[in-house]
Amino acid sequence: MEIWNRGWRGAMVGRWLGFVTAVWVQCISGNNYTFSNYSGALKTLMGLTQLQLNNLSVAKDIGKAFGIVAGLASDRLPTPIILLIGSLEGLVGYGAQWLVVRQSIRPLPYWQMCIFLCMGGNSSTWMNTAVLVTCIRNFRQNRGPVSGILKGYVGLSTAIFTDICCALFSSDPASFIFLLAVVPAAVCTMAMLFLRESPPEDVEAEDDGDGSQYFAVINAMAVTIAVYLLIFDLTGKHEALVSRAFAVVLLLLLAAPVAVPIHIALKAIHRSGGCREADAEDGVSEPLLAAETEKTEAEVANSGETSGDSAAAEEVVVEEKVERGRRQRPEIGEDHTIVEAVKTIDFWVLFFSFLCGVGTGMTVMNNMGQMGTAMGYTDVSIFVSMLSIWGFFGRIASGSISEYFIKKHATPRPVWNAASQILMAAGYVMMAIGMPGALFIGSVIVGLSYGVRLAVSVPTASELFGLKYYGLIYNILILNLPLGSFLFSGLLAGILYDAEATNTEAGGNTCVGAHCYRMVFVVLALVSLVGIGLDVLLAYRTKQLYGKIHLNKRARDTKAAAPDSH
Repeated sequence: MEIWNRGWRGAMVGRWLGFVTAVWVQCISGNNYTFSNYSGALKTLMGLTQLQLNNLSVAKDIGKAFGIVAGLASDRLPTPIILLIGSLEGLVGYGAQWLVVRQSIRPLPYWQMCIFLCMGGNSSTWMNTAVLVTCIRNFRQNRGPVSGILKGYVGLSTAIFTDICCALFSSDPASFIFLLAVVPAAVCTMAMLFLRESPPEDVEAEDDGDGSQYFAVINAMAVTIAVYLLIFDLTGKHEALVSRAFAVVLLLLLAAPVAVPIHIALKAIHRSGGCREADAEDGVSEPLLAAETEKTEAEVANSGETSGDSAAAEEVVVEEKVERGRRQRPEIGEDHTIVEAVKTIDFWVLFFSFLCGVGTGMTVMNNMGQMGTAMGYTDVSIFVSMLSIWGFFGRIASGSISEYFIKKHATPRPVWNAASQILMAAGYVMMAIGMPGALFIGSVIVGLSYGVRLAVSVPTASELFGLKYYGLIYNILILNLPLGSFLFSGLLAGILYDAEATNTEAGGNTCVGAHCYRMVFVVLALVSLVGIGLDVLLAYRTKQLYGKIHLNKRARDTKAAAPDSH
């Protein structure tokens, strides 16, 4: 018994240590959302129009379309190999951009820059796939909190990179891209040592009560980091010494989650010591012959029960196979292959509702630099940070809140997507009007809503279509990022902006005033209304499924709360 307990505890420590390293990977894998921080430098150096610049950002997002390869690989390659591929690809993609912006080399031809931006964008799909698939399989009873925390840290990663660059390098675009190239490679190298998928039997032994507490602790740490970043952003310019101190404290806060696996390890050592003492006392007080006699009697008594249980289990399995054969296709909530998933209405409702949410959100993120310039701001880093930080709050809160309402009221997760889309539509209307402070408030609203959409859609897909082929299904959904970027950012925003802009002597163009993006925001608001309707439809269609999930969670909680009968 002691050996089993020690083995389970060791697996639990390893699983949580892997989760913490996954959090660190997510802290540096949101590089796709940082384009606004250096897009102005690229536009000036290469003499681009806004449409050409937007198409560069589309090339970056198209990299996520090749995330399907990462999804296929996640079922065939170990997690460390997937992380290695992502880190090397990012090193090359962002390294080439760094050489151009630093002016170490002459600007590359437009098509070559598209390839390197595509590589940089694709690198994050390998990192995200490795982290999400592994952690959701390792903590399958807590998919909401796991998704919320991991996606939350992705949202924070833009603010982390932006604020560290501001603190140490005065927002220098070349230094910023250098961080994007080097830091993810270093963190992924470390994560390769610890992030592994746990065997199913170890996952089944998961302690739900302690797990909820540990997730709450990591949530609290994440909120602390977000508030810390928010305070730094809202307090304006800082002296060099203050900025360096800020960076040191930030790194310490990012390292803080490692306290969770350390605590689990210390508790395991303490319990194993107690088990050894208990075993020694039992050995003294109980004669060996009596123990052997009881063991023999128990084996004889249990043999009949075991054979009866085995026969019953085999009968249930046979019945399930017959039932599956009659149905010929899995029901919603069971494991689907990608072919089976795309044949369902629910998949396409989820797919297009996801497009309405993330596609419109990506438009604001990719164009925030030019939106700020159009509204008369010289430094747009504050808006980029607001998108990131409030995106974090949306992700971290929606994962836990949606999980709570499933457990308590069987509320379908898509309900929260609908709520976020309503809020996002309101933000677009506000920015279209162009009232004072609209860009600041709009960046907060869009960031928050975008974060909710990402965090809620991840566990929703796993609950609808199962975990067996989840890596591939997840990356099919992520196709909405490049698709939405192309439709709404590359075409819509680029064409409408260029129609309002005037040409410059350097060969590019510029536009100043609220009218530059007004029609863009109006169209985005209308698309959001379509998304609301799709989310409501999906919530209605999955109401029965979430009722079953609700009952399963309550039954498991009741069983965990029951006193040990042995």
